[in-house]
Amino acid sequence: MVVIEIMKSQRIFITGASGCIGHYVVESLVNATPHELFLLVRNPDKLQLACGESDRLHILQGDLHQIHQFKDLLGTIDTAILTAAAWGDPTETFDINVTKTIELMRLLDMDRCQQVIYFSTASILDRQNQPLPQAMTLGTDYIRTKYVCHQQLRSLKLFPKITTVFPTLVFGGDGQKPYSHLSGGLGDVMKWMPLIRFFRADGSFHYVHAQDIATVVTHLVDHPPDPRDSRELVLGNDAIAVNQAIRDICQYLQMAKPWVQIPVFLQLANIFIVLFRIQMADWDRFCLNYRHFSYQNPVNPRTFGRSPLCSNITELMQASGVKGKVGKIETQ
Repeated sequence: MVVIEIMKSQRIFITGASGCIGHYVVESLVNATPHELFLLVRNPDKLQLACGESDRLHILQGDLHQIHQFKDLLGTIDTAILTAAAWGDPTETFDINVTKTIELMRLLDMDRCQQVIYFSTASILDRQNQPLPQAMTLGTDYIRTKYVCHQQLRSLKLFPKITTVFPTLVFGGDGQKPYSHLSGGLGDVMKWMPLIRFFRADGSFHYVHAQDIATVVTHLVDHPPDPRDSRELVLGNDAIAVNQAIRDICQYLQMAKPWVQIPVFLQLANIFIVLFRIQMADWDRFCLNYRHFSYQNPVNPRTFGRSPLCSNITELMQASGVKGKVGKIETQ
């Protein structure tokens, strides 16, 4: 990949800084670069930054609904990192994830702004990294709006400078940073591992730790992809099979290898859904049938010659604070 180096200090505008990924990105930029950061947050009290005393941090209280009031500031920005997203209320989700996100990009100065790093989601892509039609027709409000925004990016004059990143399954968080949705529920999953290990299923996925996302973003800030290269990057480690992930977790937890494994066939799963009258959304049922959420050429710190925090399941468990032995499983 050809890259363009940017060495001078930049003015960087960041949305979603109070979220899991946002915390890691801000701390990485403060610790590894000389850049000046402008953080748009609704509630500054949610910021738990270890680098919070830096004089290069500027906290802007507000949200994307009022993005136009920051028009003058946005005209002076060199790089924008857009991690903010909404879900839940359909109207709110569309307004934030599409309307206001696009409006923010239009307010950036075409001549001054050198790059926009826009966070989408790998859920809107198929196995060839192309838009997945079912994400629009069957997806949740969050997924649909991410699909719509991705489609609208090409209409922007700034499009050649937009680097779109598509995180896969995101882990991260600790006592000083908010947990991702997956890490927040990891303790409950670990409690079920003594039972889960007796099942096997057909499927695969990618995962990535928020610290590794931050490492990639920090690299991209000073090394934007050349406009001649693809500026759409799937963030994650290599795909791993569900069964292999189960084996790796069990090995980490020092659990005995199961003497038998029951295959969970799709037909059997559908029988259970009907038998127990399980209510499934259209997107959930699509995911059950799709099974292999894998992508081409995933990007992680190793892609750019940097050391990752989590390149395998063992490192992911350690970074997530999971520890345990047979009969005793804990999460910090």
